[in-house]
Amino acid sequence: MNTYYVYILASKRNGTLYIGVTNNLIRRVFEHKSGKFDGFSKKYNTNQLVWFEETNSIDAAILKEK
Repeated sequence: MNTYYVYILASKRNGTLYIGVTNNLIRRVFEHKSGKFDGFSKKYNTNQLVWFEETNSIDAAILKEK
């Protein structure tokens, strides 16, 4: 059975938010913190994990993300 995570990152308190879905939360947060990929998260420095939820359904995870 697979596990998926919906997560929210913030740039700072009352700052910019980023919402994403992944199957490996630890790896994905590390990628955000290290600025590994160009894009929204790197541009707005959203790298502080403020919330996550675990599910076994990718469809449920994507629906919650939206």
